[in-house]
Amino acid sequence: MFPRSSLEQLRIRGLHQGHSFCVENVRLVDRVSSKKAALGTLYLTATHVIFVENALDSRKETWILHSQISTIEKQPTTATGCPLLIRCKNFQLLQLIIPQERDCHDVYISLIRLARPVKYEELYCFSFNPKLDKEEREQGWMLIELSEEYQRMGLPNTHWQLSDVNRDYRVCDSYPTELYVPKSATAHIIVGSSKFRSRRRFPALSYYYKDNHASICRSSQPLSGFSARCLEDEQMLQAIRKANPGSDFIYVVDTRPKLNAMANRAAGKGYENEDNYSNIKFQFIGIENIHVMRTSLQKMLEVCELKSPSMSDFLWGLENSGWLRHIKAIVDAGIFIAKGRVPGWAALPRRLALQASVCPPEIAFMKEYSAQGLAVSEEGASVLVHCSDGWDRTAQVCSVASLLLDPHYRGLKGFMVLIEKDWISFGHKFNHRYGNLDGDPKEISPVIDQFIECVWQLMEQFPCAFEFNERFLIHIQHHIYSCQFGNFLCNSQKERQELKIQERTYSLWAYLWKNRADYMNPLFRADHSQTQGPLHLPTVPCNFMYKYVTLEDLTRWWEDCGSMDAYEDENTQSSAPLPRFWSGMYNRFDKGLQPRQSVTDYLMAVQEETQQLEQELQDLEERLEKIQKVQLNRMKVKSKQSEPSKHSGFSTSDNSTANTPQDYSGNMKSFPSRSPSQGDEDSALILTQDNLKSSDPDLSANSDQESGVEDLSCRSPSGGECAPGDDSGKDRDSDEAVFLTA
Repeated sequence: MFPRSSLEQLRIRGLHQGHSFCVENVRLVDRVSSKKAALGTLYLTATHVIFVENALDSRKETWILHSQISTIEKQPTTATGCPLLIRCKNFQLLQLIIPQERDCHDVYISLIRLARPVKYEELYCFSFNPKLDKEEREQGWMLIELSEEYQRMGLPNTHWQLSDVNRDYRVCDSYPTELYVPKSATAHIIVGSSKFRSRRRFPALSYYYKDNHASICRSSQPLSGFSARCLEDEQMLQAIRKANPGSDFIYVVDTRPKLNAMANRAAGKGYENEDNYSNIKFQFIGIENIHVMRTSLQKMLEVCELKSPSMSDFLWGLENSGWLRHIKAIVDAGIFIAKGRVPGWAALPRRLALQASVCPPEIAFMKEYSAQGLAVSEEGASVLVHCSDGWDRTAQVCSVASLLLDPHYRGLKGFMVLIEKDWISFGHKFNHRYGNLDGDPKEISPVIDQFIECVWQLMEQFPCAFEFNERFLIHIQHHIYSCQFGNFLCNSQKERQELKIQERTYSLWAYLWKNRADYMNPLFRADHSQTQGPLHLPTVPCNFMYKYVTLEDLTRWWEDCGSMDAYEDENTQSSAPLPRFWSGMYNRFDKGLQPRQSVTDYLMAVQEETQQLEQELQDLEERLEKIQKVQLNRMKVKSKQSEPSKHSGFSTSDNSTANTPQDYSGNMKSFPSRSPSQGDEDSALILTQDNLKSSDPDLSANSDQESGVEDLSCRSPSGGECAPGDDSGKDRDSDEAVFLTA
């Protein structure tokens, strides 16, 4: 008999080979509502965990990809069974109760292994098959071309050129092979600068603002230590300054807190010394590192998992997590780079200013740069952005700044281009940050999740400025972790080429673009002022945070008013809302929470119904036009036939007066015979009139002249409005003849 560990290995091997096993009588607990737990069967396949309810009327299925599983917790056994708690990276939470402890242990061990693959070939994207041929797959990858994006910016030009210095990844293996650099920067300067930068990530162009030639460049921190300097790196920064003839200096923005950057100097790294770099203005921003962000998210999710928390407990947990403060710091950095109109000390409300002693680092940060004028768009100065290695906070800040500056990135396809440019092409560590493969858990951090939430916060303030909706952001976040498509695999372009990702997987962008109707913002207007040029955010420091507001204030306003609107009206100097907890992201699987339908979804449903009604109206108008043409043709035929009858001696009355059935009975030979096509037209005409009468009682009660067609019911033998003597001599043929002449 095999030992238990060997049986587990055989089971896992069988799952990878396409087999599955199931456990019956498993209960799925709804942690939000008091509804009875659903009884069903749990299936484990090579790619999914599937729970199928036993109810015959619904047979609801819950599917979870193994790559979406974050943690699996086996809880103490109870009288009802063995609880198993599964937390997912898309913030879904499943609590299963398995009857037998042995089955629970088998499921637990299997999921531990399946959720942590050790090589890329085990990921779902390499087995996912959407039934597309090779040509369609290639076209999907060609949907986003960065060369076209740089051409849209106006590159290359007299100041910037496309460099092949990184061909075959000879200089930096985490950068793309094609990069834009200043024309005055020679290969010698670029290589020398790369040797003085962490991970050899030298300054390169991220965004070019062609209206005033200002640019946003990105790099990693310099290896300056306490006193080291590099002539080539100094020349590189001067080349960036000279590429902008409208400004005589550049800003160098270090997104880290100053204490963190100073600590790195002891390890031989650090930041630029203004004494060594001429014509630069240096600025710290203060975004925390990946470890602080990971802990902050965990604390916030613990608050989300509370069952029926009080408002006080929820606000305390949200405030202590610091999540919204971190989101605000990223948005503020983007504003600082894009515009320079960042919240200042003078703009602080009095109550918040009195609390400045509680948080001196943040307040000091705002005081330090609020009076300065930065702006790619308004001051026309170029900016160099970096953090430690230039692939986390740098990507966040550059992409937020580009989104604020350029309305193209606020479009559906433009947003795909932005992620492709600043995150995928420039080498973000997707494998390490989002746990695609089994590795160091300390490397995991919600870096791109924060960027996506920053975009959502901006969408809340500018609802008409973005072409896409909330669902678009949620689906992108879902597929970053699902590994269903190949876009977010590996840590660099070089690794993706070595794995032949485009030849072996499919592109997410093609899938989203094909279903773009589901992601359109019903409030978006191309001619709206918000969609033209840079976004102008209000200059109020508390737009995105709760930190400087006391819990007593929030609780008081919530209890008095039932919402935060009254607090916002009193404590802000603009109409911009306080930061909103994104329940649509973090609680979207908790169906018992209110509201159950977002405003955007409701508007999209109304818009879809309106489009259907407009299409129906158009069809009816076309049908009416066709009927009118038929009537006109029949009137022309009748007028032509009435002329020969005059010459042949027949007496005719006014055409507008309806003749009696006896008159028509003597002249039936004068009516032309109907062709098959005419018969169809008559059927359509009769059908239309019947529909009108049945659907609109008021219309059927109108006179003959108002309706345009005589009421045939009054001419039937059983009609109540006409005298029986008048109808006794009629037959159906004469009625039809009267109808045709009408």
